[in-house]
Amino acid sequence: MSHLKQAGTFPLGDRTVNRMGYGAMQLAGPGVFGPPRDHAAALAVLRAALEAGVNHIDTSDFYGPHVTNKIIREALHPYADDLVIVTKVGALRGDDASWNPAQSPAQLEQAVHDNLRNLGLDVLDAVNLRIMGNVHAPSEGSIEPQFSTLARLQQQGLIRHLGLSNVTATQVAEAQRIAPVVCVQNQFNLAHREDDAFVNALVTQGIAYVPFFPLGGFSPLQSQTLSDVAARLGVTPMQVALAWLLARAPNILLIPGTSSLGHLRENLAAAELTLGEDVMAELDGIGRG
Repeated sequence: MSHLKQAGTFPLGDRTVNRMGYGAMQLAGPGVFGPPRDHAAALAVLRAALEAGVNHIDTSDFYGPHVTNKIIREALHPYADDLVIVTKVGALRGDDASWNPAQSPAQLEQAVHDNLRNLGLDVLDAVNLRIMGNVHAPSEGSIEPQFSTLARLQQQGLIRHLGLSNVTATQVAEAQRIAPVVCVQNQFNLAHREDDAFVNALVTQGIAYVPFFPLGGFSPLQSQTLSDVAARLGVTPMQVALAWLLARAPNILLIPGTSSLGHLRENLAAAELTLGEDVMAELDGIGRG
């Protein structure tokens, strides 16, 4: 598998992780709901990721719900000393597989305890507060009540570090007046570049930026330019898209997810791919198109 160190490292709070990580969302069933189609394959993917050098896993107890965290525990517990598991709270799944806000203090506290129990941990490495907003796009509004709840749980020793997901720069600034923010997780990829300035601002603050849907999510990236570049380089379009993100800014941490060993190897190999300035400029045009 790939040599992940080639993509470098970045601090996540008081821990340092390889910039190429793994997102556990796809370990659940179709639509991120229910159990996986192949339980043994899900365990194998997680174990292979760690064997390849992944030491940053992104998850949530509302994936499934309660599915991915239990699979992570079964596959990897007791956890390696260098493994950082980042989870998120702020949503619940309905019986119809809907994604529903769960932002009250009681709901957030319950979510933290659910994550602790299902992961088999006494303290969570990092917890992202997922603001529902427009589902996949942030919207302004105070997040003080929610973030203060998590800060209180951090003070109780249940959480080491706090982060935010689906938020604006204004909301990050509001949260920082309450407690330190170590990472921001927003939608960002070659075609969705609304956070360009935000990424640059977070670099200067030493805050990790973790793009969700780095490969387009439920609607995979499609671009003739991307396909042409990949063909010239002899790699896949998705490997180019991941390599572009790694080259875009030093604080970007990647968490591409998959339930396939083949796709896992493909994703991790992007850590070895170096894109020249001319290629970066060509790819940059996708987001401006």
